[in-house]
Amino acid sequence: MNRIAILRPGTSDPFPPVEAALEEPNGLLAAGGDLSCERLLDAYRHGIFPWFGDGDPILWWSPDPRAVFATGRLHRSASLRRFLKHCDWTIRADSAFAEVMRECAAPRAGQPGTWITPEMLVAYGELHERGHAHCVEVVDRTGRMVGGLYGVAVGRMFFAESMFSAASNGSKVALAALCHTLSGWGFDLVDAQLSSSHLTSMGAFEMPRNDFVAHVAGACLLPFESGTWGERWPTRLAVQLAKS
Repeated sequence: MNRIAILRPGTSDPFPPVEAALEEPNGLLAAGGDLSCERLLDAYRHGIFPWFGDGDPILWWSPDPRAVFATGRLHRSASLRRFLKHCDWTIRADSAFAEVMRECAAPRAGQPGTWITPEMLVAYGELHERGHAHCVEVVDRTGRMVGGLYGVAVGRMFFAESMFSAASNGSKVALAALCHTLSGWGFDLVDAQLSSSHLTSMGAFEMPRNDFVAHVAGACLLPFESGTWGERWPTRLAVQLAKS
């Protein structure tokens, strides 16, 4: 019988090597521990992320293969390119982190619940306060948030966690803005965790876990002042996306 490691909360119990993750369910590596900033950052540096439902124990995953985006090669369909040419949305960063997380956690058609539990909201809110978790917000001319995403940056590696759309193309514009900006900042990859038809349609591809973990180990060591995201975020980004 396959077993996974059990981590004790409030300790520095190390994660097992990602090669110890189960094949079924794909990538399940460990259970337990806590969602402290230190534990979360250690997980991301090793290619591991938390994913569990409300009322379940904390579960830690490192699937093989891993879905990623190359920041300089995001696919923008012809219809999205046409949309961007006339887009009057504003694209911001790090000015409404809690709101973006709540929108990502909101119920969606065909889904019984959300994995973004109250515990996760608190934990990633603290990561944001410490300058490690970031969000992208897409706002229409009335000030309504029509799309967004959030994730964690360590060095020059970005680990995307979730995105949402409240209007057509909302999440696509957020993702395009993220990849365009990160490419200019020297980030090569964005982690998308698990592949889906929607992500693949925008250029996500699968990378063997060993290759992904090796890339993460190097990228996380590259210097970047992640606490300055909001200050560095480019203005008139929608115009730049339309022209690129």
